[in-house]
Amino acid sequence: MALSLDTMSGPSSVNSASDFLPPESPLVMPTQNLRQKAERHGRPFWSLPTTPSWLWLRRLFVFGGSLLLTFYSVEKINRVFNSFGYSTLGILILFLFSILSFWICLSFISSLGGFVSLLKHGGLGLGIKREGPLPKLTKRTAILMPTYNEPPETVVTNLRAILKSLQETGQASSFDVFILSDTTNPDVWVQEERTFLSLRKQPYAQNRVFYRRRFKNTDRKAGNIGDWVQHFGGGYDHMLTLDADSVMDGALIVRLTAAMEAHPGIGLIQSLPTIVGGHTLFARMQQFAGRIYGPLIAHGVAWWHGSEGNYWGHNAIIRTKAFAEQAGLPHLPGRPPFGGHILSHDFIEAALMRRGGWAIHMVPGLAGSYEESPPSLTDIAIRDRRWCQGNLQHGRILFSKGLHWVSRSHMLVGMGAYVMSPLWLLFLLCGILISLQSHFYHPEYFSTERTLYPHWPHVDPIQARNVFIGTMFILLAPKLLALIATCFDSETISKVGGRFRLCISVLIETLIGGFIAPIAMLIQTSAILSILLGRDSGWKTQNRVDGRVSIKEVTHRYWIYTAFGVILSIAAWSVSTSLFLWMLPVLIGLVLAIPLVAFTASRVAGEKTRQAKFLLIPEETHPPEVLKLVDEESKPLLSNEAIEAFEAIHNDPELKEAHKRALPPPRKPGEPINIPLLTGMIKLQESPSLQAALDNLTTQEKAAVLACPDAMTYITEKPLS
Repeated sequence: MALSLDTMSGPSSVNSASDFLPPESPLVMPTQNLRQKAERHGRPFWSLPTTPSWLWLRRLFVFGGSLLLTFYSVEKINRVFNSFGYSTLGILILFLFSILSFWICLSFISSLGGFVSLLKHGGLGLGIKREGPLPKLTKRTAILMPTYNEPPETVVTNLRAILKSLQETGQASSFDVFILSDTTNPDVWVQEERTFLSLRKQPYAQNRVFYRRRFKNTDRKAGNIGDWVQHFGGGYDHMLTLDADSVMDGALIVRLTAAMEAHPGIGLIQSLPTIVGGHTLFARMQQFAGRIYGPLIAHGVAWWHGSEGNYWGHNAIIRTKAFAEQAGLPHLPGRPPFGGHILSHDFIEAALMRRGGWAIHMVPGLAGSYEESPPSLTDIAIRDRRWCQGNLQHGRILFSKGLHWVSRSHMLVGMGAYVMSPLWLLFLLCGILISLQSHFYHPEYFSTERTLYPHWPHVDPIQARNVFIGTMFILLAPKLLALIATCFDSETISKVGGRFRLCISVLIETLIGGFIAPIAMLIQTSAILSILLGRDSGWKTQNRVDGRVSIKEVTHRYWIYTAFGVILSIAAWSVSTSLFLWMLPVLIGLVLAIPLVAFTASRVAGEKTRQAKFLLIPEETHPPEVLKLVDEESKPLLSNEAIEAFEAIHNDPELKEAHKRALPPPRKPGEPINIPLLTGMIKLQESPSLQAALDNLTTQEKAAVLACPDAMTYITEKPLS
C-alpha cells in the first residue's frame, strides 16, 4: 500500500464514529471576556430566587466574628513581642500573625455555623428530601466521565455500579453516560475501546453508554468537557460531571436532577463527596478526616455561601445551558505557569455562571457521593503541585469584571490554602530570630535620662503561653466540634466502633497529621517557589493505586526535609531549651520525615488500624448499596493485565472495525502534515513484523499510527513476530 500524504494530518478533536457516539447536537459555547460584565438576560444578580433568607446576617456573623476574633488575637500577641517597644521583627511577626490568625478564625467561625446546621440536620434546602419516594424526572441528563490514562477496568467498574444503581431507581432512561477520554497512551486507548465494547453489550448499558476519545488534548479536562458541550450539549438539559474515581448513588443522582428541574434559575448543585476505598494508613487518615470533619466544614460553608456556592470539578450536576452560556474559559495572556489555559477551571466556571445570574448551590446533607484519596503524601503532593499552580493563577482572574464578591472569596480561599504555608514558615523563622535576638541582646537598664528606677526588659511568658493555647484551640476547634456533633449521631457512632474508639481515632489522626503538617508546609512552600520561578506542572496521570514504597525512594525524596529539621533543631537548642521544647512538634515531624512518610504509605499499617477498629468510617463497616455494587463489579470485564494495542487489534476483528470507524477523517490538502504519523507509517511499512515495528516506534508515533485508517491493514496483515 502506497503511503498517502492525505493520511498525515493532525486529527480533529472529535471523531465521527456512529459506533461509539450518538448523533451530534451542537451547543454554542462562547469564550468569556473577563474584562467586561456578562449579559444576564434579565436574571437578578445580588439576590436570586433560591437565596436563603437572612443570608446577609450569616455572612456578617462569619466575617464580622472572624475580624473581631482576629483583632483580639493580634492585640494579645502584640503584648508578647512588642511590649518593650516595637522592632522590625516584631512588626513583621505581627503582620504575619494578623493574616494567619484571620485564616484560622474564619475557619473556626464558619465551623460554628456548620455545627448548628449539622445538629439541625440541615445542609439541604431547594426542596430536596433525604428519604421518601423519588421524584419523577422529565428531562434528559448526561453523565460525563472524563478519563486520562486511567486503568479502563477501574473506570468501567465504577460506571457499572452507577448504572445498576440508576436502574434500581426506575428512571435510568433519563440518563446517558459519556466516557470522555483524553488518553495519550496508545495501549490504554485501545484497552478503553475494548472495555467499552464489552460494557455496551450489557442490557443496562445498551444505547445509553457512549465513548469519545479526543485526538488533541486542548485545555485538558476543561477543554474535554467544553468539547462535549459544543458537540452534544444541545441534546441534554443537565450534565453530571464525575472524576475517574467517582461513584454516585442512583437515588442521589435522581434527587439532584429533580432539584435542577424544579429550580430553573440554578446553574450548578455540588454534592459532598465522601472519601472511601483507602487501604494505606495515609489514605485511611484522609478518609476518616473527610468523613468526620468534612461534613461540619461543608455544612458551614454551605450555610453562608447560599446561592453563591463553589464547584469542585466533579460529583456535581450542571445546567448545560448555563455552562455553555457563561463558562467558556479564555486563555490568559503570557506563558505558563501563570498564562495559558486556566488549570483550576472549576472555581472559575462557577464564578462565571454566578456572574451570569445563575445560582450555585452545595447540598452537603445528602449522602451517596464518593471518591478516592491518593495513597500517600507523595502522591497527594504531586496532585497538589498542579492545584497550587491553578489556584495561584486565580490571582490574575480575581479582579475580573462583574464577579460576585463571594466568588472572589472562593478564589482567595483557594490561593490562601497554599500561600499560608510559606507564611507559617516565615512566622516560625521570625520567632526564632526574635528569640535569637533576645538571647544575644544586652538591654540598657539605665538610659541617659535620670530616672528613679531602671528600665527592666519585660517578657511575659504567661501571655505567650495563653496566646499559644488560644491559637491551638481555634485551630483544633473544628475537629472538636465535629467530634461532638458525631457523638450526637447514634447511628454513625454504632458504625465507627463507639465513642471511645472514635475519640482515640481523632487523637491518632490529629497527632500523626500534626507531625505531617510541617512536611506539607515545606512541600507547598517549595511548590510556590518553583511556580514563581516559572516551572509548569505539566499534566501527569494521578496514582490511585497503593503500592509498596521503598525506603530508598522515600529517602531520596525526603532527606532534605530531615536535614532542614536537624538544622532547625540545632538552631532552636542553641538559643534556649524552652524554645526547643516549644518547637518540638514541628521538629519531630521534620526530623522523622523519612520514616513518617514510609509508615503512613504502608498498607500493612492501614490494615492494622482497621483490624483494631480505629479510623473507621460508616461506609467502611456498613457500605451503602452502590459501594457494594462497586465491590461486586470489581471483577473486571476483561483481564486486568495491560494489553498491547497492535496485538489486540490484530487478534480482534470486532475491535479493529470499531476502532477504524472511530478514527478522524483523512487530511485535507493544505492542512499541516503529521510528522509522527509520517515517520511511524514508514517504520510500520518497513518492519517485517508487528514486534519489529514496536521495537522502533516511539509512543507518539504509535499513537499517531493507531489514529490512521490505512495503518489497520498493516496491523492486521503483518505477523505478530
